[in-house]
Amino acid sequence: MQIVVLDGYTLNPGDLSWQPLAVMGELSCFERTASQDILARSKNAEVLLTNKTLLDAEILKQLPKLKYIGVLATGTNVVDIKAATDLGIVVTNVPGYGPDAVAQMVFAHILHATQQVARHSDAVMQGLWSESEDFCFTLSPLQSLKGKILGLVGFGDIGQAVAKIALAFGMRVIVNTRNAKVELPNGCTWATLDNLFSDSDIVSLHCPLTASTDKLINRSVLKQMKSTAMLVNTARGGLVDELALAQALAQGEIAFCGVDVLSNEPPQKNNPLLKAPNISISPHNAWATIEARQNLLNIAVNNLSAFLKGSAVNTVLDSSH
Repeated sequence: MQIVVLDGYTLNPGDLSWQPLAVMGELSCFERTASQDILARSKNAEVLLTNKTLLDAEILKQLPKLKYIGVLATGTNVVDIKAATDLGIVVTNVPGYGPDAVAQMVFAHILHATQQVARHSDAVMQGLWSESEDFCFTLSPLQSLKGKILGLVGFGDIGQAVAKIALAFGMRVIVNTRNAKVELPNGCTWATLDNLFSDSDIVSLHCPLTASTDKLINRSVLKQMKSTAMLVNTARGGLVDELALAQALAQGEIAFCGVDVLSNEPPQKNNPLLKAPNISISPHNAWATIEARQNLLNIAVNNLSAFLKGSAVNTVLDSSH
């Protein structure tokens, strides 16, 4: 059985082992695959593993040997699920492999803004502390998280992990989610979206990108937020109107923003957020702690093993079937 990994580098840049996959078949692992190389590399594969390499209907129709696609991520928009289902190709994904890693990045951005460690460290290295008349100095006021209101839009595994950390800091947590049946932990309360945006000191996004959430954060919403508020987005770049956000930051309508995702990745050089003030941008690597990547790989291996045993798990089906 031929197993092909089309774009393994982001999951495993060399610090993990592909051996658990290699024992299940003849493994070919490519760091990246350009669109023009997909067919040549996949033509004899019975199993394809992909992270961001696009497998559309036209490609799938030309792969008669293909029986299984393992998406090395939670989102499956890189695969035409309807075409795969019609062709009898099983598709699986990897859910819930790293909520703690993403929650950790949420607070990395929050603490970057409230503690200003990088700014003050740079100042120290430039000699400002050595020149200070006092034993300490601050370039601008630091902020405590205790008592601050954190608004969570979405309350899945990641949102819940963020809430636990926030409660440990003594924050108040308000939540808005599509599923009002979720039981909230002590210290968390429900809020309408309007109230969440207007009341929160920090808004953190944890909802999927759908037709109803596309550009959820827009000019109108940003005007609802406190001028001292912070926005954090570790979910999907399309949730934010990036031009409106850049303008809001420039005009002081909100105080700070921390994002791990952008509308196009890698970003185009003219993305307005790249030149916006009061923003920190991490390159979509909140998910990528070594522990989370190892967990992702373990789940992907288990998915394939279960399929080969005739009891596929974490399958993704076209909703019309």
